[in-house]
Amino acid sequence: MSDKQPPAKRTYQSTEQRQSATIEAVVHLCAEQDPSNLTTARIADEVGLSQGALFKHFPNKNSLWESVAGWVAEQLTQRVFSVADQYEHADQALEAMFLAHIGFIARHPGIPRLMLGELQKPGNSAAKRIVRETLANYRQKVIALLNLGIEKQRITPTIDTEAAAVLYLGAIQGLVVQGMIGGDIRSLEQTAPRIFRLFSASFQEIPDAPQA
Repeated sequence: MSDKQPPAKRTYQSTEQRQSATIEAVVHLCAEQDPSNLTTARIADEVGLSQGALFKHFPNKNSLWESVAGWVAEQLTQRVFSVADQYEHADQALEAMFLAHIGFIARHPGIPRLMLGELQKPGNSAAKRIVRETLANYRQKVIALLNLGIEKQRITPTIDTEAAAVLYLGAIQGLVVQGMIGGDIRSLEQTAPRIFRLFSASFQEIPDAPQA
C-alpha cells in the first residue's frame, strides 16, 4: 500500500480576491522600491501568479495602477474622511482626520511614493486623474470643516481657509517626507499631534465680541 499523500488542493480565489491581493501587493512593494521601476513580473511573483495570470485580472499595467489609485482613494474616504464625521466640533474633527491620515500612512508607507509617482508621470492617465481628484476632495473637506468651525465660533473668522487648507495638507506631506528621509515612517504617529497643535494655534484665538 502506497504511503504517498495526495497533492494538496489549491485554495480557490475569486477574481475579486486576486485583484484585491494584487493591489495590496503593489502598495506593499511601493514601500520598498521606486514605483516607476516596479514591474508586472515582480508584482506577479509577490502574489504567486504568472504574468499571464496577472493579466487575466488586469488587462495591462495602466489598468492595474488605476485600480490601485482607486483603492487608495476609497481607503482615504473610509479610514480618514469618515473619522471627521464622528466629531461634533470642526476643530476636533480636523485633528482626528489629521492623526488618522498619518496613522494610515504609517501602516501603508508605500502610498505616498505611489501617489507622488503618479503625479510626476507625463500625460493624464486614469490613475493620475484619480490621485488629483482625491487630493482636491481632501482640500475641499478641510475647507468645509474650517468654515463649519467659523460658523460655530470654534475657529477665528479671520482665517484664510484656502491658505489654511494648503498648510494642513502641506503639514501632512512634510511629515511624510521627513519620515521617508529618516527611514522611519512609523514614528510619525508620535510626532503628528505636536505638528497639529502648531497648525491649530493659527485659528484657535477668537476675537473678542464688539462692545454694545
